[in-house]
Amino acid sequence: MGQPDLFAKRTFAEETERLTGGAITWQDPPEIRLEKVQCDGLLLIHRPALLVELTAPWPEARGHEEVMVELKLAGDHVDRKAIERALLRRQARQLQRVEQEGEAPWVGHEPLWLVAPHVPEWLQRVYAPTRFAPGCYRVEPLGHWVLWVAANELPLRDELIAFLVARSGRALDEFGRWVAGRRPIEWVLAMLEYLAMSATTREELLWRFGKAEDPEVEARRQRILEVLLEASPQVQERLIERGIGKGRLAEARAALRRVLARRQLALSPLDDARIEACVELATLERWHDQAITATTASEALQ
Repeated sequence: MGQPDLFAKRTFAEETERLTGGAITWQDPPEIRLEKVQCDGLLLIHRPALLVELTAPWPEARGHEEVMVELKLAGDHVDRKAIERALLRRQARQLQRVEQEGEAPWVGHEPLWLVAPHVPEWLQRVYAPTRFAPGCYRVEPLGHWVLWVAANELPLRDELIAFLVARSGRALDEFGRWVAGRRPIEWVLAMLEYLAMSATTREELLWRFGKAEDPEVEARRQRILEVLLEASPQVQERLIERGIGKGRLAEARAALRRVLARRQLALSPLDDARIEACVELATLERWHDQAITATTASEALQ
């Protein structure tokens, strides 16, 4: 199982009880002995009455003791084979519950929630799922026992964070920008490490973590960034190269300004802004050479 899957499962495990006000908790599932048949997790329903006011799909858990969850994150297979395997795991768990000994044998049906970025085209064609809320579909003819949760279509609500981590593409970027101010920095950094956001959004969110006023918070942030850099040597090398490049640009700008000053070629505010905005080392070096013989600063910057 990959790190994104582990992160999504961990989010469900850590957030479900809080998001539902204690109505539901997460449990790591027992192994179903058909060689190895194991779902991603189980939602255990304790106080169904608290689910009424929550955003779908949470209210759909009412009337059940548990809900089986299968997570299909960005890049995971959602083809017919993958879904049939999920249905097999559901059936195996249902059989396991039927076979459990007890005074009152279980006679229900194991509900299955499949969480993925979107509803695949083949599923729409084969099963004609029925949409009953934003991002929530009943998979026919399996009815209310099998729900498909399309994370890209869900509203951005705090109680849905566990589902929203399954988003992809622009919808995932939108979620990342929205959730960054709502979760602890450690969680946000883990999200950036494990989920497939665009490089632009990733950099935008990292820049949000500016220097903190609280020394303890700042020290914790610095340590987190150190750990991330140690785990990503390639990123560390790129940052070093970027720092070297910025240093060379700063030196070239300073050298150009020194030559112009010694030759008493006054810089206009516009020319000075051009020098500061230039990010091409070759251009700055060319301006430097031209400044040695130019009669005006504007001539040097041609």
